[in-house]
Amino acid sequence: MIDHISIPEERINLLKRTKGWEEQLKDFLDVKVSIGEDITIEGEALQVIRAKEILKAFGRGFSFKDSLDLLDEECFLEIIDVSEFTGKSRNRQVVLKGRVIGEEGRTKKMIEKCANVKIVIYGKTVSIIGKPQNIKIARNAVEMILSGSKHNSVYRFLQENKVM
Repeated sequence: MIDHISIPEERINLLKRTKGWEEQLKDFLDVKVSIGEDITIEGEALQVIRAKEILKAFGRGFSFKDSLDLLDEECFLEIIDVSEFTGKSRNRQVVLKGRVIGEEGRTKKMIEKCANVKIVIYGKTVSIIGKPQNIKIARNAVEMILSGSKHNSVYRFLQENKVM
């Protein structure tokens, strides 16, 4: 099977500068990857789909190492479109992404810690890698913030739903 994925140009350039990623994908998934205008992935269907998800996570701002967490069959990638909460206002998107990050990264770190997930805010999205039940908690917390809930309410929600 052959499939393609498009990721932002700046992420493709970063991928080109990252050493060893092609070999890692070949070792873990037995796929062949090449970069042109987009990224082409060749291999068995299931392995191509998994490689595509890893590259999609990288394209959404995760490090390649963090993207490899998706090799665990229990981990998934969830992408939240911030513009769904703002309309097309770029200024409002910046404000809302800042709310998700929080002062000195406090809110983002708390969501990651309490829900046991990894979060990246990049472009118009908030992306989450983790197990489904953990992603659900993190997604709820992020959506609460994007919908205008006070940070203390979100912190209380996270403490009540903390993953052990």
